[in-house]
Amino acid sequence: MTNALTYIQETFQNEFKGKKDKDFNYKKINADRLQTYRKEKHAVLRVQRPTNLARARTLGYKAKQGFVVARVRVRKGSGMHTRPTMARRPKRMGINKLTRNLSIQSIAEQRAARKFPNCEVLNSYSVGNDGTKHYFEVILIDSLNPAVQSDKDVNWLLNGNHRGRVWRGLTSSGRKSRGLRNKGKGAEKARGSHKPGWKKQGRKKMFKPQNVFQ
Repeated sequence: MTNALTYIQETFQNEFKGKKDKDFNYKKINADRLQTYRKEKHAVLRVQRPTNLARARTLGYKAKQGFVVARVRVRKGSGMHTRPTMARRPKRMGINKLTRNLSIQSIAEQRAARKFPNCEVLNSYSVGNDGTKHYFEVILIDSLNPAVQSDKDVNWLLNGNHRGRVWRGLTSSGRKSRGLRNKGKGAEKARGSHKPGWKKQGRKKMFKPQNVFQ
């Protein structure tokens, strides 16, 4: 028997694909929702319940105390950059394609964590995008709440090594940005982190010159 979460998931898939049938115009439903998001006053806003409940439940959300859902609006593109005024040839102006080392989703997670400093980011998912903005919903957990501390599914976040995990690239989106989704052959330069691989590949090895006059 098909449960309610399956129907919710199918509905959102139809909205993202812009489908239309005899009963519903899914493309218009999605466009109206994005228009509401675009008119919201705050870029980081706490919501009462997840928009896509099926996706949120898959990522660990539970309708209980200690769980917080925040919707985050992030701009598209690489952001604002000041144009240099002198001492550059046009090739070195550095205006376009100055992208960050973080994904847009990781930026949304960090902004939600900054808004709720007493919570840890569990996961996040996309709820749509328009011409200029991306919209994500971030699931956060209050690690001091007794309901969370007694929950065996999420109380692993209480360990000290998970404190500030969003700032260290330990969330699912952060691990993807660091290239840690793959293991073994083909991923030698990605592990254990970016900097050791960079040192191994790009650093010059300086040899100590021998004193031939001794």
